[in-house]
Amino acid sequence: MLMLKEEHHQVREMVRKFSEEIVAPRARELDETETFPHDAVKHMAELGLLGLPYPEKYGGAGMDTVSYAIAVEEVARVCASTAITLAAHVSLGCGPVYGSGTEAQKLKFLTPMAKGEVLGAFGLTEPNAGSDAAGTQTRAVKQGDSYKVNGSKIYITNASYAKYITFTAVTDPTKGANGISAFIMDTATKGFRVGKKEKKMGLRGSDTVEVVFEDCIVPVENMLGEPTGGFKTFMKTLTGGRISIGALALGVAQGAYEHALSYSKIRHQFGQPIGNFQGIQFMLADMAMKIEAARHLVYHAAMLKDAGREYVKEAAMAKLFASEIGNWVTDKSIQIHGGMGYCRDLPVERMHRDVKLMEIGEGTSEIQRLVIAREILRGR
Repeated sequence: MLMLKEEHHQVREMVRKFSEEIVAPRARELDETETFPHDAVKHMAELGLLGLPYPEKYGGAGMDTVSYAIAVEEVARVCASTAITLAAHVSLGCGPVYGSGTEAQKLKFLTPMAKGEVLGAFGLTEPNAGSDAAGTQTRAVKQGDSYKVNGSKIYITNASYAKYITFTAVTDPTKGANGISAFIMDTATKGFRVGKKEKKMGLRGSDTVEVVFEDCIVPVENMLGEPTGGFKTFMKTLTGGRISIGALALGVAQGAYEHALSYSKIRHQFGQPIGNFQGIQFMLADMAMKIEAARHLVYHAAMLKDAGREYVKEAAMAKLFASEIGNWVTDKSIQIHGGMGYCRDLPVERMHRDVKLMEIGEGTSEIQRLVIAREILRGR
């Protein structure tokens, strides 16, 4: 493993203890009942996880991106639904405010989110704007000292329980992507409502919904950054978010691998543990190797971000590789468990369903390959 600081080991120890004692016992129940992890969110707020990478002056814990990635990884190791609730709040809900907000906006909006007093959500995807995020159709029309917003967003995490939502809207349709602006809004604003709740294959304990804006009045001072910079703000947010998605997939893979390794020692066939058979050994060896490779990619991208260096390519690589090996590892874990792995009595079945989203959310695997290709072709 990469050489980590003592503070990183302390974060891992703290979050692992919390995850095993508080999160793991309810992971199956959350999945089967599609219940939001309210108790876990409350505990994460108390531990400072909801503002882990943000400065103390804004209510955060003042730690680095590596610490945050480790925290997401450890929660995902036992429950991906809880982990994505954490990641969506920290990276997507808080990220645009910290990255593009004014000092006044940070104090007003970021501080309560980083303290864990309220949750944040992030609205980008629309029915006709997925991978083509610049195809945003939600409109914000300026009227005096405010904007009137109309439109909708889909697949929005945490929105049913968020106090604030950051979102994109077209303010100048003649400028293409440069005509998209970013805003933050209180979800209690008149005209805002939560629509359809998605029935999902996995991550069933997380909140994924449609949100609708109907003549919502948003003050001019709620715009994040310049009117022409909203699309860039959200693309920058997604780049950072890819580190957390990579960490999330990494954590699921680690959990599935640990279950497979343990099972291979206690499951006997033909008079001996199945771990004695070369076929099982090869699967376990490949799982361990690929997980470690993914961990290096994720932590490396996080370290580059912490150092203030360019990390677009590295974040895309980390997200792409970790999500794809996450799917592979959970599949092999089910294979090692045999029929039991296919049943819901064991968590590896849930892990396999959960991790699939990591190849889709915050930029599909195909988009990541385009990002990587673009970066290497321009000499990075």
